[in-house]
Amino acid sequence: MSSCEFRNTLYGDARDWARRLFDFLIPLVPRVMNPHNRLVQQWNKFFAICCLVAIFVDPLFFFLLSVQKNHQCIVIDWTMTKMLVVLRSMNDFIHFLNIVLQFRLAYVAPESRVVGAGELVDHPKKIALHYLRTSFVIDLFVVLPLPQIFILFVQPKHLGSSGANYAGFFLPKHLRIVIIVQYIPRLCRFLPMLISPTGLIFESPWASFFINLFTFMLSGHVVGSWWYLFGLQRVNQCLRDVCQKVIKEHNECAKFIDCGHGQAEENQNNPTLHNWRSNSEASSCFTEDGFPYGIYNKAVNLTADQNVITRYVYSSFWGFQQISTLAGNLTPSYYVWEVIFTMAIIGSGLLLFALLIGNIQNFLQALGRRRLEMSLRRCDVEQWMSHRRLAEDLRRRVRQAERYNWAATRGVNEEMLLENLPEDLQRDIRRHLFTFIKKVRIFALLDEPILDAICERLRQKTYIKGSKIFYDGGLVEKMVFIVRGKLESVGEDGISAPLYEGSVCGEELLTWCLEHPLASKVSLVGCGKARIPRQKLVSNRTVGCLTNVEAFSLRAADLEEVTSLFARFFRSPRVQGAIRYESPYWRCFAATSIQVAWRYRMKCLSRADTTRSNEISKIYNSL
Repeated sequence: MSSCEFRNTLYGDARDWARRLFDFLIPLVPRVMNPHNRLVQQWNKFFAICCLVAIFVDPLFFFLLSVQKNHQCIVIDWTMTKMLVVLRSMNDFIHFLNIVLQFRLAYVAPESRVVGAGELVDHPKKIALHYLRTSFVIDLFVVLPLPQIFILFVQPKHLGSSGANYAGFFLPKHLRIVIIVQYIPRLCRFLPMLISPTGLIFESPWASFFINLFTFMLSGHVVGSWWYLFGLQRVNQCLRDVCQKVIKEHNECAKFIDCGHGQAEENQNNPTLHNWRSNSEASSCFTEDGFPYGIYNKAVNLTADQNVITRYVYSSFWGFQQISTLAGNLTPSYYVWEVIFTMAIIGSGLLLFALLIGNIQNFLQALGRRRLEMSLRRCDVEQWMSHRRLAEDLRRRVRQAERYNWAATRGVNEEMLLENLPEDLQRDIRRHLFTFIKKVRIFALLDEPILDAICERLRQKTYIKGSKIFYDGGLVEKMVFIVRGKLESVGEDGISAPLYEGSVCGEELLTWCLEHPLASKVSLVGCGKARIPRQKLVSNRTVGCLTNVEAFSLRAADLEEVTSLFARFFRSPRVQGAIRYESPYWRCFAATSIQVAWRYRMKCLSRADTTRSNEISKIYNSL
């Protein structure tokens, strides 16, 4: 085989292998997804939680460093290091998956948002270009595992290997640079996601409260972490100054300040090491008055505590305290960076205080808005009653009715609330709320469209104790569905019947409307039209409230409109049978017919008995 044929065969196999790999990976690539998809929304919430965890995790890297007081050196907690590296790597991987998702996530064209909801762009190339132009660079920079690379690959080469004092001087300096250059972009990407309408928290008074609380906790967490790291650096600076002043072999002494991996027993026979450990000036670095620590006095002994939970909790407490008091109890030393850090705390505290006061004011106003509306409503009612000179008994009943109506509705206009929702959602909500209408036998036989039309016309009503809903001899102008409370129905014969939650009164209005269809008898009057008034249904019972009652009412005009719109649906045999069963007319007719038949039967039986007795008496007399 020639070299040309061998090359063609080799490259041909490589191309086939690449083609097979490409064909295998193509089905794994997700299609373009709608940002309003339920799965995408759930992913956004999960991703926001992961970003929240990452924001709190990054400052924890500062607590990897501590001081071994007996060895007078800086040490790294490698157990905690591994945990934080794993946790940060998991968050970075989730962030990487989100970057991949953004290349397949449709977006709304900004130019189409001027009118309407906007046009959804679902072309893969346009989606990729849009993401590359907007936030891809920030996301890519945030997802880079810089702290992991720095801690796992860079610092092990320098720890304890020279007199550079890497763990105490260079490591904190490089670590804070790596953290801060990624922390600010990560925070800028997370906060808009948190407060967006489709994000983790929907805007509401309580959501605003939790956002303010989260901002305060995050500020205290960050300030406390930086305070701990700066305090450790000041302790390290004190040790370096003592090393330069006392020990002649400065390079070897600086190496002793760096404990490396925490193993400081490798040079036990070194006389310089013994001199360093027994040096009193170096030991004074761990006292609050042994060096001009300024605001880091409390951090001196804290850095020597081997319990990382204690170090973190106290540092967070210090951060919360200084943010709350605007660093009012701090007196910094002349160290420039310490003064700048104190100024940053004061500025951050002022900014948070201003934002917090404004948000709390809005929060309290949102909570008290209903109460203010209730007070204004009461003032209007009192002025109206005074203007109309109502009697004191009527005023008392009006106040009681207003108070109960407000307690039942909480000041919320349900009709206005439902009008802003989609029609299908309105229908489902009404079906859920008004399941009680199927307790009326005729309504239970109707189709869903008719029930939906009835539910749209139901209106909430409240009655106070002692109110009369129907009067004997009064007009029946509504059906009332009881939601809460107790009522009593008293008939013409004086017999009373209790009505409870789920009961219906005025149901005879339905059969009345079905037996008397809305036939508009219209006559011309001049150039216009006038409707001849129809006969009204009169109640034969009195219905009163034993307690405060919450109910829904269906007016006679609305019921007539429904029966006229869906007239053909009410002609089914089942509905007609139910109408005859529920109809007072047919019930009265049936009762009268039964009574007539019964009387006729009894009359016939009585006549037959009389005839039989007469015949028996005649036979007896003839004998």
